[in-house]
Amino acid sequence: MIPRYTIDFDLENLPRRKTDVVVVGAGIAGLYTALRVSEYAEVILISKKSLDDSNTRWAQGGIAAVTLKSDSPALHRQDTLIAGAGLCSAEAVNVLVHEGPERLKELIAYGTQFDKDAKGRYELTKEGAHSQRRILHAQGDATGAEIVRALSERVREAANITVLENHFAIDVVTHEGECVGVLVLKPEGEVFFLEARATVLATGGAGQLYRYTTNPEIATADGIAMAYRAGAEIKDVEFIQFHPTALYYPGAPRFLISEAVRGEGAILRNINGERFMEKYHPLKELAPRDIVARAIVSEMERTNSSYVYLDITHESEELIKHRFPNIYRVCLQYGLDMVTDWIPVSPACHYIMGGVRTDLFGETSTRRLFACGEVSCTGVHGANRLASNSLSEAVVFGHRIAGRIKELPPLDPLPALSFHEPKRASRTANTIQQRVKLQKLMLRHVGLKRHERGLLKAREEMEKMTRYYYYQVHDRESFEFLNLLTAAMLTTQAALLREESRGGHYRTDFPNKDDLIWRKHIIQSIDYGVREESGSSDVE
Repeated sequence: MIPRYTIDFDLENLPRRKTDVVVVGAGIAGLYTALRVSEYAEVILISKKSLDDSNTRWAQGGIAAVTLKSDSPALHRQDTLIAGAGLCSAEAVNVLVHEGPERLKELIAYGTQFDKDAKGRYELTKEGAHSQRRILHAQGDATGAEIVRALSERVREAANITVLENHFAIDVVTHEGECVGVLVLKPEGEVFFLEARATVLATGGAGQLYRYTTNPEIATADGIAMAYRAGAEIKDVEFIQFHPTALYYPGAPRFLISEAVRGEGAILRNINGERFMEKYHPLKELAPRDIVARAIVSEMERTNSSYVYLDITHESEELIKHRFPNIYRVCLQYGLDMVTDWIPVSPACHYIMGGVRTDLFGETSTRRLFACGEVSCTGVHGANRLASNSLSEAVVFGHRIAGRIKELPPLDPLPALSFHEPKRASRTANTIQQRVKLQKLMLRHVGLKRHERGLLKAREEMEKMTRYYYYQVHDRESFEFLNLLTAAMLTTQAALLREESRGGHYRTDFPNKDDLIWRKHIIQSIDYGVREESGSSDVE
C-alpha cells in the first residue's frame, strides 16, 4: 500500500554529492549531532527552512538534568519511569539521567546562556511529575530559542559543516538493507542524491497530524515516514502527548503556555471559576501531562465549554514578568494580562513519544541510519514524556550517535540504483485539501480520546487517501502530505491494536491500564508488518 520511494529515480542520471555524514534537521538534535560529528568528519546539514526555524526554537520550559547535591540521577530516573507509565526502557533512562549533566555542560560551553539568579547560580524550576527542581531555562521562557541561537552560531562557524537551508529530504536511499544517503529537493525544485556513509534523521515530530497543535508548520512526520519506507522499525506511535495548556482565544494561534507556569504556582479553573485538579490526581496541577489534559477535557465536557482557565494572578507581577516574559508578551498582544487575567487554555497536540526505533547509540534497524530527538524512539519517554526530558535526550543520544558513526567503515562503491513505478499526473491542489481532511480525521478520531468505532472510521478514510501515493509529486507540500498520511496510518493502526489506556493513549472503550496483556510495545515495519515486544520498565 505504501511504496518504497515517493519518487522515481535513477542514480546514474541524478546530480550527485558526497559527504561523510548527512544530518537531516536543524533543531537541537541535528545541530548538536552535526557539531560533534564535525570534530572528525565532514557533515552536510539539511535544514527544511532556515537554520533558525525548528521545533526546538519553540521549546519554552527548559532542559532537565541533575545539577544540585539535593537531587540525584536516581530521583530523575524514578520520576521519568513513573511518568512513562510502565513502558520506558530502564536502560535508556539510565543513560539519560547519568549522561545528561555532562551534555548540559557542553551546551553551556557551546555558548548557551541559561538564566542565573543574583548570586550567579543557575535558576532551577520544577514541572509536572518532577520531584525536584532540576530544570534549567533561558530568557525566562525561551530556552529552545537560546539553545538554537548558540548551536546555530557554532554550526555556521564550523569548517567541516556545510548547511543546505530550504532543502527538503525526500527519501532515504538503501542498498542491501543499508542506508547509503538521501534524495534531496533543492529550493528551485531539482532533485539530487546525497551519498553518505551515515545518515542521521533529526527531523522533529509529527505535530501537524492534528488541526490544533503547538508545533510549527514544519513538523510533518518526515523522518518517521522516510525511515518506515526505508525498512526501519517504528515503535510506540500511538502515544501522542497533548499539552494541557495551549492558548485558546479568538484570533490567536494555539500558543503554548508552558508547564513551568503551573510549576511556579498557577492553578486550573473551569469556566465557573472552580479549581478542579484535586478531583483527578493528588499532584493536582503538577500531575503528569496526560492526566492533566484529560482532566481538562472532562471539565470542558461537564461545563459545556471549549476551554478552562489558567490562573497565576495570585503570584507577584515581578515573578510573572521575570519568569515568563515571552508568554506574557504574547498574551498581552491579545489583550490578556497574566498579572490580572485568567488565561483561557485547552489541550493541543504537542509531542509524539514514539517514532523511529533506535538502540542505545541512536542506530535504527536499518544499518547506517540513525535517528535523534523527537523523531526517534529511544525508550526514554515510554507512554508519556516527563516534562523537559526531550532536550536532554537529544544531546545525550546525539553524543552517542557521534561516537558510533566514528566507528563505521567506509561505504562500498554503489551500483546503479534506481526505482520506477507507474504514477498518475500530479494533483497538488487536491493534496493540500486532503491534508486538512487528514488533520480533522486525526483530531476527531485519533486524538485525546479514542474508540474502536472512530479508529476504524479514520483508517477507512485514510486508506482511500492512499491513491495519492501513486500521483507524481514534485513540491514540498505534497511530499509532506504523503509523510503525514504514512504517520497517521501507523498511529491509527497502533491505537486500534492497543486495547487499553496508558499514558498518551486513551481508549474510552478500554479505559483502564492492562499490565497483564499490554505492558508491551507495538512495532511496525514495511517489511514484516506489526509485532509486539515486551516492555522493560521496572517501575509502575
